[in-house]
Amino acid sequence: MTVASQVKQSLASLKSIHASLQGLALKSIDEKSQRTFHETMLVTEEIIEDLKMRIGKLEKEEPQYEGF
Repeated sequence: MTVASQVKQSLASLKSIHASLQGLALKSIDEKSQRTFHETMLVTEEIIEDLKMRIGKLEKEEPQYEGF
């Protein structure tokens, strides 16, 4: 498995985690839990953006990885 495909797989996993956190934040009754899920969701958004930028760099530096 190439580095680019591993990073893309990590991105897909993180997006799934983000969606789960979003659902938990909406379903949670306890305000503290809601806040914790929401804050964690915001952190995952930052990491998702970082990974997207890294994938762009990988594809630019190594055109053979584009679209994997």
